[in-house]
Amino acid sequence: MVMKTVVAAGWIIVFAVFYARIWMQENNDGGWTSKGNARVVNFLEVALVFILPELLALALFIVPWIRNFLEEKNWRIFYLLSWWFQSRIFVGRGLREGLVDNIKYSSFWILVLATKFSFSYFLQIKPMVAPSKALLRIKNLEYEWHEFFDNSNRLAVGLLWLPVVLMYLMDLNIWYSIYSSFYGAVVGLFSHLGEIRNIQQLRLRFQFFASAIKFNLMPEEQLLHGRGMRNRFNDAIHRLKLRYGLGRPYKKLESNQVEATKFALIWNEIISIFREEDIINDHEVELLELPQNSWNVRVIRWPCLLLCNELLLALSQAKELVDAPDKWLWYKICKNEYRRCVVIEAYDSIKHLLLQIIKFDTEEHSIIKVLFQEIDHSLGIEKFTKTFKMTALPQIHLKLISLLKLLNEPKKDPNKVVNILQALYEIVIRNFFKDQRTSDQLREDGLAPRNLSSSTGLLFENAVELPDANNGTFYRQVRRLHTILTSRDSMNNIPKNLEARRRIAFFSNSLFMNMPHAPQVEKMMAFSVLTPYYNEEVLYSKEQLRTENEDGISILYYLQTIYDDEWNNFLERMKREGMKDKNDLWTTNLRDLRLWASFRGQTLTRTVRGMMYYYRALKMLAYLDSASEKDIEEGSHELGSVRRNNSIDGFNSERSPSSRSLSRASSSVSLLFKGHEYGTALMKYTYVVACQIYGSQKAKKDPHAEEILYLMEHNEALRVAYVDEVLKGRDEKEYYSVLVKYDQQLQKEVEIYRVKLPGPLKLGEGKPENQNHALIFTRGDAVQTIDMNQDNYFEEALKMRNLLEEYRTYYGIRKPTILGVREHIFTGSVSSLAWFMSAQETSFVTLGQRVLANPLKIRMHYGHPDVFDRFWFLTRGGISKASRVINISEDIFAGFNCTLRGGNVTHHEYIQVGKGRDVGLNQISMFEAKVASGNGEQVLSRDVYRLGHRLDFLRMLSFFYTTVGFFFNTMLVVLTVYAFLWGRLYLALSGVEGSALADKSSNNKALGTILNQQFIIQLGLFTALPMIVENSLEHGFLAAIWDFITMLLQLSSVFYTFSMGTRTHFFGRTILHGGAKYRATGRGFVVQHKSFAENYRLYARSHFVKAIELGLILTVYAAYSVIATDTFVYIAMTITMDDFDDFMNWIWYRGGVFAKAEQSWEKWWNEEQDHLRTTGLWGKLLEIILDLRFFFFQYGIVYQLGIAANSTSIAVYLLSWIYVVVAVAISLTIAYARDKYAAKDHIYYRLVQFLVILLVIIVIVALLEFTHFKFVDLFTSLLAFVPTGWGLILIAQVFRPFLRRTSAWEAIISLARLYDIMFGVIVMAPVALLSWLPGFQSMQTRILFNEAFSRGLHISQIVTGKKSKV
Repeated sequence: MVMKTVVAAGWIIVFAVFYARIWMQENNDGGWTSKGNARVVNFLEVALVFILPELLALALFIVPWIRNFLEEKNWRIFYLLSWWFQSRIFVGRGLREGLVDNIKYSSFWILVLATKFSFSYFLQIKPMVAPSKALLRIKNLEYEWHEFFDNSNRLAVGLLWLPVVLMYLMDLNIWYSIYSSFYGAVVGLFSHLGEIRNIQQLRLRFQFFASAIKFNLMPEEQLLHGRGMRNRFNDAIHRLKLRYGLGRPYKKLESNQVEATKFALIWNEIISIFREEDIINDHEVELLELPQNSWNVRVIRWPCLLLCNELLLALSQAKELVDAPDKWLWYKICKNEYRRCVVIEAYDSIKHLLLQIIKFDTEEHSIIKVLFQEIDHSLGIEKFTKTFKMTALPQIHLKLISLLKLLNEPKKDPNKVVNILQALYEIVIRNFFKDQRTSDQLREDGLAPRNLSSSTGLLFENAVELPDANNGTFYRQVRRLHTILTSRDSMNNIPKNLEARRRIAFFSNSLFMNMPHAPQVEKMMAFSVLTPYYNEEVLYSKEQLRTENEDGISILYYLQTIYDDEWNNFLERMKREGMKDKNDLWTTNLRDLRLWASFRGQTLTRTVRGMMYYYRALKMLAYLDSASEKDIEEGSHELGSVRRNNSIDGFNSERSPSSRSLSRASSSVSLLFKGHEYGTALMKYTYVVACQIYGSQKAKKDPHAEEILYLMEHNEALRVAYVDEVLKGRDEKEYYSVLVKYDQQLQKEVEIYRVKLPGPLKLGEGKPENQNHALIFTRGDAVQTIDMNQDNYFEEALKMRNLLEEYRTYYGIRKPTILGVREHIFTGSVSSLAWFMSAQETSFVTLGQRVLANPLKIRMHYGHPDVFDRFWFLTRGGISKASRVINISEDIFAGFNCTLRGGNVTHHEYIQVGKGRDVGLNQISMFEAKVASGNGEQVLSRDVYRLGHRLDFLRMLSFFYTTVGFFFNTMLVVLTVYAFLWGRLYLALSGVEGSALADKSSNNKALGTILNQQFIIQLGLFTALPMIVENSLEHGFLAAIWDFITMLLQLSSVFYTFSMGTRTHFFGRTILHGGAKYRATGRGFVVQHKSFAENYRLYARSHFVKAIELGLILTVYAAYSVIATDTFVYIAMTITMDDFDDFMNWIWYRGGVFAKAEQSWEKWWNEEQDHLRTTGLWGKLLEIILDLRFFFFQYGIVYQLGIAANSTSIAVYLLSWIYVVVAVAISLTIAYARDKYAAKDHIYYRLVQFLVILLVIIVIVALLEFTHFKFVDLFTSLLAFVPTGWGLILIAQVFRPFLRRTSAWEAIISLARLYDIMFGVIVMAPVALLSWLPGFQSMQTRILFNEAFSRGLHISQIVTGKKSKV
């Protein structure tokens, strides 16, 4: 660094000398001569020598592999070549990407920069040049105050240009958002995202699913041996066939039933798990499942969901083509694969049904058999339409429906069945055959009873024998056949649950996306999942579910209302499992109830259930890998019998319902396992939960410890790591990292490892150390980091071994070291705020990270659920950094560390993991505050410093605008608004605006042109473009536009502006003063009312005070601006008036030593100044400079008062401070009198108040009589002096260490308390008005809960309800 400084100074001298020689030659020659031109050439030659290193850097940028080679070698000759433009550090070497990636992200940024500079020049800078010159030429301006810079308008012009300059600095972020949106959409389209969005599109692709699952999820050895271009080309061709149905690959299913059976096993297991999770009901299971081949059906038995209405359409075709030959009719039917299959299945099923319900050794049985033989024969010789009347098919269809309806009734009447069979026989004999036959012919052909004596009784009267009611297989098939025959709608609303639809659509779509081939489970990479846990909820207790808040709402009632359909599905499942009454939920089925509620919250139980799907999926895949064709065929039939005879879910009856619900391991497929599947899955997968204080929880008999033990007991692959503190002697402690599991044989918790630590674990923020100490207990090649508020899905777990194969693939010039995984925010349906937060997060975790990975090559680790190369990170410092404060956002430092050490972060969207987010306004604000503060600390970190120095310029732009630059630009947006408003206020109060508009020349137009530059601020609307584009890609353009309009109507712009204010406040405070701290947001449900005092504590400094400041600026501007006369502004908040007493009690309660900020205003006020205690000299100085803006109100307004008598002398401003001194003196006098006399000598306190009021009245009367003072000046002066007092308080807080020892500090506290009371009243005043307006509460409820209303829920029950449903 010193060498660079010396050389830079030398170059300054050289340039100065050569530049001076040019002008010396020009002066000596009296003009430009050849000698002067020669010296110019000499200067340029020197400049060329100076830029040679930069030209070398540019050449190395174009050929990045040479740059990487130079940086990775320690040869001195290489260092000599690059020392000027590359600092010598040992971290961050060889960061250049390959040439193709280099071209891609360079092209992206060149396009963005070209657009930005063109826009800035033609629409920002060029239009303002001429008007600015016109304003500068205005002479003899009449200022309305004392102007320190006479005869100059430069300050006014500078203030007008200031917001434009700020916009020039930050609008690159807007253009980045626009271009990244469109590029991300293109990448998503080529990745085939969103091709299957709903059930209609699912029907079009479902027939290719078996081939897609076989191709992607089933291993093929020949594909694993070769990875050359030929295999890739063959893969691409095969995927093309799968996506678009080329070659009709589903036909293979009929010739190779093993693949169909494998597909059915996987699909039915997914549907079974949907039922376990209660997102579908029993009837929907029957509609969605793919039944095993039975009843001698010759085709694939597609789910009823796909076959709906197809049989009726086939019947209508047969009726229309009554005279058409068989080939033509069959051709028309076969054009739709589902129609072909449903016709064959219906025919085979009807044949099997009739032959089964009629006794085998009866004459009726032989008649039915002969009838079907004739039909089969006519079909075989293609004379069906010539033999039978198509017009009779609807009559037969109706009678068959009646028969199936009877068979589905709980109490079956055999006589009615006989009657229907007789009617059906008559229709077939009399109406179905084209050639009518006599009775003798019928008997001869076997279609009538041969023995006349036997016909004395009714036909079928003694021949019907219905299967036993417990024959689940038979009646399940009857229900399916009835559904096929009767379904008339398209079933687009099946399943009803939106989450079930979304999961089916995403899984279906992902099967047609590009992903690596799956290896066998025995050959796949082993992996672990790591979840840090501290003291959050594990499993909701009975008391938590039943306890009602102050509004009478319990957590269970809230969940029942929000998840209404899932609650009904849960009750249906409980009744099937033996529950007799709802009261049993609180006794025998209490565990099931607690689990149901916990699976819908952000609890550890939900996370464990989701992560154990990996174990369950690996066991099933291991079975499918090793099972022979005979095993699968026999097993599927056995499985079908067991599933249908026992229960719809196929649970293992040996285990209790609660354990089944939690472990999810006792599935129907597990009945086929041979034993080795469990060992194989355990070898390949381990789940470690880092329960940091589990040891102390056990010692304290904490219920959380019992619940964690319960999780281990029912999840074989679960391990718990914790820190154990062991007392040695009186004051000594030893610390150990301990790993435990539950031993099923010993029926107790056993210790696996115990590693001694050098000291206490928590040195930093806690969570990073918790992750790093447990990392050693993970196993395998990869580790997935999962947060405590996440979930997983079984169907996604099936694709995990495909994802791990990505480690073998080069992305650019490097293999991945972090595999980025897509997230689904599952908390978006609770309320409008949760929806806004979900939409914002979804656009980032999908489109945003997609663009970061390709083409920008700068994706980091933004949290969970990314998958780490375990060995790579174990040797490079772990997956988290744990320094206190600076690493408060610990996750992203893993990405920084990875990039600096030559790693590669990719992003993959064919697999997803669930993620919960904060759902309440206060939770969201605390989360935003934590993230913004963390980014403020990142600016100071060495990681960001190194990345900024080692990345090339264009890639550094990508890094900046997607990390700290996003928050910096957010802060610039707010500063732009401030600069614009303060500039307008200056123009109004100074008189520049009035003088410019009074001039009828071009100045009026010039000022208007400059002021209209505010439109550029509104370009920030384009920052919502990524959200719209991503929704368009995945849900359709019209749906995306509708969602966007709905969000605007629900005041989403207010929410996002509010979030912007939160980010700006905490990011700016951290940049100025540091001191970021972790804010626990809580992950519970927001089912309680928040008092105004609590909201004021959270938002007073970050939002309310700033809103009042802007409101004051607009009020003053409206009062004194020539342009904005007769305008006004007000601020409206939505909080109930019942909180005012609570707010005042909080304000005046002084509290004691142990008082908390929630109880005492003074304690909260002191905590709000914590950042000033740790800040440095520059931080304090900048804070004072920023606070000086409040004195501008006084300076500008006092010259507008009547008492100023139109004087512009500086004395007017100086004398105005007398008002401030008097006001402070009066305040101190009353405060002193209150403290001394209010308690004992109250009469003296009243006397002091009376004298002060009398003195003020006398002074006002005297001013009115002897000066130009006007009565309205009393109110106008408040606009001047109230901000001054606030500015003095803020400056006094900076000097707190000096003032705290003086008596003035108590006066400052009293004055600050009065200001907070005033702010609170200003904020609550509009609330009082709004609370009195009829219908406002209903409108507010509708806005806040509109997303839930759209799902058909009655949120008013939550708002006004008083009792739980159970």
